[in-house]
Amino acid sequence: MNGLTKKIYTIAISGAFLLFAQSCSEDSKPNPEQELTQTELQTIMETDDISSIADNALAELFADDTAAKSGSSAKTNDCYVAEYSDTGFVATFNNCVLNGTDNINGTVTVAYEIGEESASFTATYVDFYVGTIKINGTRSFVMNGDMTGNSFSFTVTSDMSVAFEDESVISETGTKTFGFTFGEDLQSSTFNLAGDWTVQADGHTYAVEIVDTLEGSLSCENITSGSMIITKNGLDIVVDFGDGVCDDKATLIYPNGASEEITL
Repeated sequence: MNGLTKKIYTIAISGAFLLFAQSCSEDSKPNPEQELTQTELQTIMETDDISSIADNALAELFADDTAAKSGSSAKTNDCYVAEYSDTGFVATFNNCVLNGTDNINGTVTVAYEIGEESASFTATYVDFYVGTIKINGTRSFVMNGDMTGNSFSFTVTSDMSVAFEDESVISETGTKTFGFTFGEDLQSSTFNLAGDWTVQADGHTYAVEIVDTLEGSLSCENITSGSMIITKNGLDIVVDFGDGVCDDKATLIYPNGASEEITL
């Protein structure tokens, strides 16, 4: 389940934000204080990219938990020390490389609950380092599966801060829901993303709201439908991804009614 979750997470969140990494024409740009730049969009992406690396470190721990329940309640190796219980585990990493990440240091506590058709867990990071980047805060996951409909979804709620070596800090709070439906082929297999979240960085606050669920299929490189709003300094920019046609176009709509088609 973790592998599938990671795949859908990468498709949904990376795909959605990479669509924005284009320049607007000078005619329809607001003033610089309100303009949403490519660098800022990359900043909005950054917390999720980094926290996803931290999330990936949990995969081996979940696998070890299965073994722990049939044997010892603790595991120690050159990478980490983990203490398992019936409701989760606490793991302390010792400057190691796990699943291809940068060196990992710090402690993560995971509490979880498994049901017949759903699973949920909360990961709490305390001074958790991925390379020189320090992560603090929580990420809660709720996963649901509907095997009769060949679909599942998971919701991620974050309240995290990421501190960099230059002492800059990015924080993210909010919720994202990812869904995936298996079809008979790539064309009929679909994914979607909904939610709203807020990112604070460099003295600015960016509020992201998905208005119409973003959707796509595995046969297309880009999200094909849905819309979202990114608000910065009181300016709402609508990004419309289309009506389901697989193409590389999206439309930016500014509060004054000006619109612009961009190439994704």
